[in-house]
Amino acid sequence: MAMNTQGRPSRPLHTPDPGAYDDTFSGSKGLDQAEPLIFERQTYDKTGVDFETPKGKPSRLGALERKDDLGLPGLSEPEAMRHYVRLSRKNYAIDIGLYPLGSCTMKHNPRLNEKLARLPGFSDIHPLQPQSTVQGAFELIGDLAHWLMTLTNMPTVAMSPKAGAHGELCGMMAIRAALDARGESHRRRVLVPESAHGTNPATAVQCGFHVDEIPANATGRVDMEAFKAKLGDDVAAIMLTNPNTCGLFESDIREIADLMHEAGGYFYCDGANFNAISGRVRPGDLGVDAMHFNLHKTYSTPHGGGGPGSGPTVLSEALAKFAPLPFVIKDGDGWRMVEDEEDAKAQGADPFGRMVAFHGQMGMFTRAMSYILSHGADGLKMASEDAVLNANYVLARLKNVMTPSYDGLCMHEALFDDRFLKDTGVTTLDFAKAMIDEGYHPMTMYFPLVVHGAMLIEPTESESKASVDRFCDTLEALAGAAKAGETERFTAAPRFAPAKRLDETRAARQPVLRWTPPSPDAQAAE
Repeated sequence: MAMNTQGRPSRPLHTPDPGAYDDTFSGSKGLDQAEPLIFERQTYDKTGVDFETPKGKPSRLGALERKDDLGLPGLSEPEAMRHYVRLSRKNYAIDIGLYPLGSCTMKHNPRLNEKLARLPGFSDIHPLQPQSTVQGAFELIGDLAHWLMTLTNMPTVAMSPKAGAHGELCGMMAIRAALDARGESHRRRVLVPESAHGTNPATAVQCGFHVDEIPANATGRVDMEAFKAKLGDDVAAIMLTNPNTCGLFESDIREIADLMHEAGGYFYCDGANFNAISGRVRPGDLGVDAMHFNLHKTYSTPHGGGGPGSGPTVLSEALAKFAPLPFVIKDGDGWRMVEDEEDAKAQGADPFGRMVAFHGQMGMFTRAMSYILSHGADGLKMASEDAVLNANYVLARLKNVMTPSYDGLCMHEALFDDRFLKDTGVTTLDFAKAMIDEGYHPMTMYFPLVVHGAMLIEPTESESKASVDRFCDTLEALAGAAKAGETERFTAAPRFAPAKRLDETRAARQPVLRWTPPSPDAQAAE
């Protein structure tokens, strides 16, 4: 995939003040407390817990016993608690307001699902327990697998992948195993549309494939003529995101699948945007051979923060037997885990290997199962419909003040470019920073790469009309201010956030990852 060369500014035009709030004596502003780094408190003589010196027995550490102080700041229990609570208040969260990140499905997580994930027997089991003691957990995994296969009309699902990209890896490894089993190891070219998720080409390369990019047409979808021209006897698969990263459903999806199969390749579908079609479209009916779910997006599990995630991968009949170890089966009156190749082959499988030490993410499975059962078939369908409705409402509300990238309706996310900012002196980054001052986390910026100055907005199904209207009113006001020449409002933003705008290039290339105390000269100068 081509690198984005839009030349967006990464250095603030206005130098921010060094302190978060220099206009108050305390450094705090209202009830938003200023909070230094824990090391900057410079209190090393306190602790929240006191231990008496052990008596009667010599230390068993011998020469390894520490001679110097740890050098860690000492905080009392209230100080430690306040430190972390104050830091948490500087974070934006879905529990605070609308989270418009496109292609990420940052939606409300029902507390019912959280409660069930904490039930004894799910939350406190250990992966090395005897299988006879975790029959309920195995049954839940089996039931969830059943519903994932039902929702996609696919015969098999690998439950062990830990996240979306891990699910992609699973699908592409199954495709490679199938090709090798056919004696067609020469097929190592994978077609990846420009509108695919960025992890798709990386996954293909990691599996030993060569990536061949397919351009988009004027409607933001796969250019069919370019696709047909790239088919050949060395093509292994296509990796296509549907709905794609432009927020559009690929209208030629069935023809793409048929042509790929006729050419001897497989169809991998990135399921990260399944939130838009769950309950409405079954990927198996579209000719998909492999597709991962993001349970941590589509079915309510908290998303972001580095995990944990879950990426079960459904496989077609052509790939089913290559699903990885381990997997759960019902055997006689109970459930058990199939963990070795000999056992798997006795079940008619031919796994490509093992991706993980243990089987999946129990907490993610429990939340997803709770979400699916509490919604039911009609509720899942309605959730998808509402996500699409909200996105199209945003598109309709903003199309006259911002510039939609493509004509027509969208799916679960609305995509705008930066043409409405032309000659204003305001960039996509400036616009996003001004949103922070208005109390909103910015949308996804500069992605997908096929759109200049992209702004990708996904309201999800969680938001009410009043919530979406308030968001759209804010963006309308910001667009009007940019066109009215209020440039400094944008280039100086964010003005009201705890931290001002950074030099992003320097922060990325010269990160400060370790705190060091100031020099004595600097302390004397203070």
